[in-house]
Amino acid sequence: MSENTNIQTGEDWKPSHSPWLVTAAIMIGTFISVLDSTVANVALPHMAGTFSATNEEALWIVTSYLIASGIILPSVAWFSKIFGRKNYYIGCIAIFTIASVLCGLSKSLDQMLLARIIQGIGGGALMPIAQAILLESFPREKRGLAMSVFGLGVLVAPIVGPLIGGWITDSFAWQWIFFINVPFGILAIILSKIYIEDPPYAKKQGFQKIDYVGFTFLILWLTTQQTVLDKGQNVDWFSSPLICTLTGITIFSIMGFFISQIKNKESIVDLSVFKDRNFAIGTAVMVVVMGVMYASIAIMPLFLQTLLGYSAFLSGYAVMPRGIGCIIGIVIIGIFSGKIDDRLFIVLGLIALGVSSIMFGFLSLDIAMINIVIPNLICGFAMGISMTALTTVSINTIKNSQMTNATGLQSLLKETGGAIGTSVVSTILVRFSQMHQMNMVGNLNDLNPVFAERVATYTAAFAQNMHISEAALKANYVMYAELVKQSTLWGYMDAFRIFGLIALLIIPIVFLIKKPKIKEEETIILN
Repeated sequence: MSENTNIQTGEDWKPSHSPWLVTAAIMIGTFISVLDSTVANVALPHMAGTFSATNEEALWIVTSYLIASGIILPSVAWFSKIFGRKNYYIGCIAIFTIASVLCGLSKSLDQMLLARIIQGIGGGALMPIAQAILLESFPREKRGLAMSVFGLGVLVAPIVGPLIGGWITDSFAWQWIFFINVPFGILAIILSKIYIEDPPYAKKQGFQKIDYVGFTFLILWLTTQQTVLDKGQNVDWFSSPLICTLTGITIFSIMGFFISQIKNKESIVDLSVFKDRNFAIGTAVMVVVMGVMYASIAIMPLFLQTLLGYSAFLSGYAVMPRGIGCIIGIVIIGIFSGKIDDRLFIVLGLIALGVSSIMFGFLSLDIAMINIVIPNLICGFAMGISMTALTTVSINTIKNSQMTNATGLQSLLKETGGAIGTSVVSTILVRFSQMHQMNMVGNLNDLNPVFAERVATYTAAFAQNMHISEAALKANYVMYAELVKQSTLWGYMDAFRIFGLIALLIIPIVFLIKKPKIKEEETIILN
């Protein structure tokens, strides 16, 4: 018998190593990059104190990373052509690891912001490249299983990030949030060098023409958009000329970017992937789900710490069941992938996400931790099962040669959805709390027998240690503080309910996704 020759070109390409070895290599880098997008949040007050900065200035430590990574996301396919995808991926891990050291060594806010920008440049590319490599390494009928594994890093990392960040900050120092990335970064580089390889369409192609126009519009878009989302609520949104101007620049930049990508043959991204119906609809649903997910992640620690008096670590501990629920959802997807229509998983996930959010919307200040744990467990399950299934159905009909480009674009839009969700929920909290406070404050008068009785009780108690006039004043202050606390609680409840309804309302859109006809890939063997 003549020697068999395996033709591995184009869509028929297969990695020479086991897909599971490839998975192990890429998941380490993916996990630490996604973890770093949220792990620093709980340490911001400590960083602000170290750098003698305000809380608003410290917020740019998070924002600078998001902007830098956002700029890189749609450029991943372009840079991969220049350096080769494997080289670019390893280089990004190295940049991320070195920048982590620089973050920990920063002595001023300016140094920290510069280091975080560099870290975002390296970390932003890791997730879409890892997703593309993982999808290519598995046959199409097993991509649901591949996305289940990928979901462990992408979905669990931002959930456990606040817990890990709180523990490290309380037990050691905030600098170790960044130093801990170093050994994992080195391990990721070594494993990637050994097990990752480039398919024919992802090999180094040399210098590519630079799309200066596209890059300019992209930088303007993400920078002004993030500034609007971060500063809008503080300056009363469109009552501020600055926000109006920046919003106009954002809209102009978004239009300019997409028009330039359509007209320019040497564009940063290839927008033709949106012609794929499943990719377009799946990405749209994913953007909404990311908005709901990030909004919930953003306000839950605030709710626990400001209203229930939890510490940073304890609030992270209370949210930890999300990670457990997420893992359960991902395992279920992995077991039943290919046996059950992924659209049903998406619907189940959206229902669970809506139910858990509405459950949060009926909490009170007189609750036990179990009342927080159960909705968080359901919410984590919802995110694990819905996001994994959404990723599978949206990418499964994309050609392997377009995978890096598609995942980069999808990651950019998901990050945008998360940023918008976080900004919207902060506005809802402030505005609805103010509305409830205005509606409730009329009850604080002497004609209300309940109010009068409470004030009299507090006054009598305080009068034992101070003058009666001071005691009456303090009693009224306590009652007003309780009103503010209750109105703030209503603001949180309204936010949870609104985002829960949004998750339920987008369910019909899921059925616009076509059920993909997956044919088992065959390797052409010539005798």
